[in-house]
Amino acid sequence: MLKTDCVREAVEEYGDMLYRICLVMLKNTADAEDAVQDTFIRYMQKAPAFSSDEHEKAWLIKVAANICKDMLRQRNRTAELDEAALNTLTAADEDSHILEALTQIPEKFRIVLTLHYIEGYKVNEIAEMIGKTSSAVKMRLAKGRKLLEEKYRKEYMQ
Repeated sequence: MLKTDCVREAVEEYGDMLYRICLVMLKNTADAEDAVQDTFIRYMQKAPAFSSDEHEKAWLIKVAANICKDMLRQRNRTAELDEAALNTLTAADEDSHILEALTQIPEKFRIVLTLHYIEGYKVNEIAEMIGKTSSAVKMRLAKGRKLLEEKYRKEYMQ
């Protein structure tokens, strides 16, 4: 199969998922689009060999997360949340408030919550993707849930 065919298939298969992850991490549609584009550029440049579809998916998520982290480090300004973009991710008003609250908690908790609850990854898979232990991921999930609940209650349950 040609490299362009592989990239096209990967974009069709994983593009929306990577966009959602990047949007939650970066809180900005333009930056999220750039991060996804950079992820697929690296995919084309590296042309890695994967042992399975799950391996390919995990690699793309890890690369996208790393690109987002780099972008967050580089920008000195606080990005405004693009509510319209979050509303397109979900039709339910309560869900959009949860997603908005999710974008307001620290990045290290956002990524594990997104991978676990939105993308459906198991703790050990997330640990491998982000280079942490399973217990560290469990701790981040617990702390992230607590922070998310506090933020949600404070902002939307008044």
